Amino acid sequence: MIHWRLAVVMAERNISNKELAAAMGIHPHSVSRLKTRRRLTRIDETTLSALCKALKCQPGDLMRYEEGS
Repeated sequence: MIHWRLAVVMAERNISNKELAAAMGIHPHSVSRLKTRRRLTRIDETTLSALCKALKCQPGDLMRYEEGS
């Protein structure tokens, strides 16, 4: 299973929903919806790229594979 770690990465970087939304050019509510996911079901390349750029991270920082979950 792929675990979505956006909330963890945001906490590590001490960035709020509002700050991330401004950096990505999206509404803070959209960040909130992305952040509250525990399991990653689907994300488009544009969104993932924008997250990585705004958070200065790699896609692997936002996702973790865990066998058997």
